[in-house]
Amino acid sequence: MDFNVKKLASDAGVFFTRAVQYTEEKLGQAEKTELDAHLENLIARADCTKNWTEKIFRQTEVLLQPNPSKNLGARIEEFFYEKLDRKIPSRTTNAELLGQYMQDAAKEFGPGTPYGSTLITVGEFQKRLGGAEREFLHTSAINFLTPLRNFLEGDWKTISKERRLLENRRLDLDVCKARLKKAKSAEAKAAAAPDFQETRPRNYVLSASASAWDSEVGDSYDREKLWSEEVDKAEHELRVAQTEFDRQAEVTRLLLEGISSTHVNHLRCLHEFVEAQAAYYIQCHKHMQDLQKELSSANGDTFPNAFAVNASTSGVSTGPSPLSTATLPGASSPSRPPNPSNALESSTLKIEEVKPPATGTRKAKVLYDYDAADTSELSLLSDELITVYTVPGMDPDWLIGERGNQKGKVPVTYLELLS
Repeated sequence: MDFNVKKLASDAGVFFTRAVQYTEEKLGQAEKTELDAHLENLIARADCTKNWTEKIFRQTEVLLQPNPSKNLGARIEEFFYEKLDRKIPSRTTNAELLGQYMQDAAKEFGPGTPYGSTLITVGEFQKRLGGAEREFLHTSAINFLTPLRNFLEGDWKTISKERRLLENRRLDLDVCKARLKKAKSAEAKAAAAPDFQETRPRNYVLSASASAWDSEVGDSYDREKLWSEEVDKAEHELRVAQTEFDRQAEVTRLLLEGISSTHVNHLRCLHEFVEAQAAYYIQCHKHMQDLQKELSSANGDTFPNAFAVNASTSGVSTGPSPLSTATLPGASSPSRPPNPSNALESSTLKIEEVKPPATGTRKAKVLYDYDAADTSELSLLSDELITVYTVPGMDPDWLIGERGNQKGKVPVTYLELLS
């Protein structure tokens, strides 16, 4: 084993001088070479890019896999597949697993029963939703997560390495500057010492006293020469340190300027992620619409309004529920056509004759103040709670609201349904 003691001692000495210089700078006892403004701006921009890229990357992982702790085994397996440079096998999504459970349950309940046949249909569409989700996760991982990960684990590590090297070069440069400053100061003191050639007696004889004078003169000359050589050495080391610092600063600057290309690349990846997300939601919406149509056509006689949803009212049904329809006065049964004379039209609705259904009433919180336009409407105050329900033939943008003994029509957009 080749163990170089001299190199180890030299590296330890360099590390120690850098540590001393860094400590003195923090204590304000040493001067620090400042980087130029352009390089400082590039460093700040790179740090900002790294921090936000890391946050976006982590949160995108959370979005695509909301509960990573529940899939720890899968994450470990994916890690090993990545390290072995092998393709990660596709996994069953939660929606696909739910669809499979539904279809398995239908076999137990009987596929010929209404519940069993519906479970088969819903299970099939759940599998389609799961397939769309799996495709979205795969596309997002390739087009968005992978480029962000490559930047954090590749480019940024290179930039960090060069920045640490630049900081070391900067500390070495400041150490050389401090050393040169001390050498010049000592040289100036040595040059300011009394000139023994001028101050000694003109006519003296070689004696012990005269020999002492010559010895002092020689020592002064040697000290001055020594410090002169030390200054020359310090100046040479400073020039070398300055050259290495400038070279490393240029390398670091070129790497940091590449952040602009990184932004362009991440912008393209972001567009691809949005496109994949939009395609995924469009596909899911189409599957759900097809499922609603199929269930409505298959079970329309049993559940006539089970899937009538008004998107503009945030989940408020446009028609009465089956239970409320059966208990409302004047409501017609599914097997008998409604009697026009008994229908409650919104224009001729008599509020005092409307009675709340036995079931189907809901609590609602008033979002904004509302002044009734006529006697058929109910004035509202923000943040109050009222009871609301609907009646057949009524405008879906309105509900019947009750507050104590007061009753009247209320606009749906002014309400937040609670139960």
